[in-house]
Amino acid sequence: MSSTALSKAPVVRRESPGSSPGPALAAAMLGFALITLDTSVVNVALPAIGADLRAGMTGLQWVVDSYTLAFAALLLSSGALADRVGASRAYGAGVVVFALASAACGLAPGLPGLLAARTVQGAAAAVMLPASLALVREAYGDPARRARAVSLWAAGGTVAVALGPVAGGALTTAWSWRGIFFINLPLGLLALVLLTRVARSERRPAPLDLPGQLTAMTALGALTFAAIEGGTEAWWALGVAVVSFAAFLLIEARRRHPMVPLGLFRNTTVAVAVAAGSANSVAFYGMVFVFGLFFQQVLGLSALGAGLMFLPMTGLLAGVNVLSARVAGRYGARLPIVVGQTVAVAGLLGLLTVDADSSRVAQALLLVPLALGAGFSLPPLIAAMMEAVPAERAGTAAGLLNAIRQTAGALAIAVFGSLAAQDMASALRTSLLISAGLLAVTTLVSLRLPRRRTR
Repeated sequence: MSSTALSKAPVVRRESPGSSPGPALAAAMLGFALITLDTSVVNVALPAIGADLRAGMTGLQWVVDSYTLAFAALLLSSGALADRVGASRAYGAGVVVFALASAACGLAPGLPGLLAARTVQGAAAAVMLPASLALVREAYGDPARRARAVSLWAAGGTVAVALGPVAGGALTTAWSWRGIFFINLPLGLLALVLLTRVARSERRPAPLDLPGQLTAMTALGALTFAAIEGGTEAWWALGVAVVSFAAFLLIEARRRHPMVPLGLFRNTTVAVAVAAGSANSVAFYGMVFVFGLFFQQVLGLSALGAGLMFLPMTGLLAGVNVLSARVAGRYGARLPIVVGQTVAVAGLLGLLTVDADSSRVAQALLLVPLALGAGFSLPPLIAAMMEAVPAERAGTAAGLLNAIRQTAGALAIAVFGSLAAQDMASALRTSLLISAGLLAVTTLVSLRLPRRRTR
């Protein structure tokens, strides 16, 4: 989903007279598409990965979450890093590391190697995301042209999310699960070639909050470990998560330039946006994960067949995103947020009727309301949060929202995967009820948002 589109980006630079911004936009779109593709392409390949590497459900959960957690945790400070080294340098380095890590994923001889490479992939993606947006903002000096360019950049990510399950299924069925990683190599090379035609970005001072970053990563990793692994180790991991999170809050409260200004959460709109965005991620990413397993392990579909089952759902996202922006512009953010979340809740409840005997067409179509609701509510939710904070805090707020949303998605996969390891049919229904319950609560909370835009 294109919600990761908004992240912390370095300062805008005026485009040079006579320069062509096209290569910068193309390079940025390709990089963002690679990042979002890797969040969706893996799901339908999980059964094949498990069979080839002899990985159980726990291992498959880590295949997804090792990428997502590194991505989410480093998003908190990657914008400042791009500022310090320059957006073009950060982007180029991120693409190189991402491509090398993708090759390592494809060549991984076992699960530990794959997980290590996936973690590096996620870290590289976190560097690439704000730098790619910064390239677009630097290349277009005119605000109107820049807005159109950012829309195209975000659309590239939405298309990648839509094509991810189908591409992953096709590559896994026709070749191997390793193909979903090797495909990143020519795309990364093309992004680097385009980058050679982009002016070098300026550097500027930007504080890095290393203690905050370290404690945040420790807390997120330990919490996810507790959710996935279970047993006695889970209680130790949970204790580490609590201590690390307390240390993070203490550090952020005392630093002059905190990575996460805690005062942002005193704003009702910010708090609602974070809660609703997190529930949205739990429902969307959690259901793609669970149904990807259900389609293959219960229904016996191939990886390609499972990917095609998601096509009606994901294919509508781009259009719904555009429609919701127009509705929000006319009526304010609250209406599309509440309506979208309500539709998503209804869709989740409708999916409770799905079982092994349901027709394939009905199963695919019943996923559509979830996508319609999630896609309709998320863009105005992000926009409302951006309007609620001062301009100088917009990048920080966007990075925070995306990091928390990615973390929520990772935890959903951890919890839902643990349930699926015990009983898939029961896990499917429990996951649907948890997702619907969270979205129902945030729908009610979203009623506290202003009726119309404040400015």
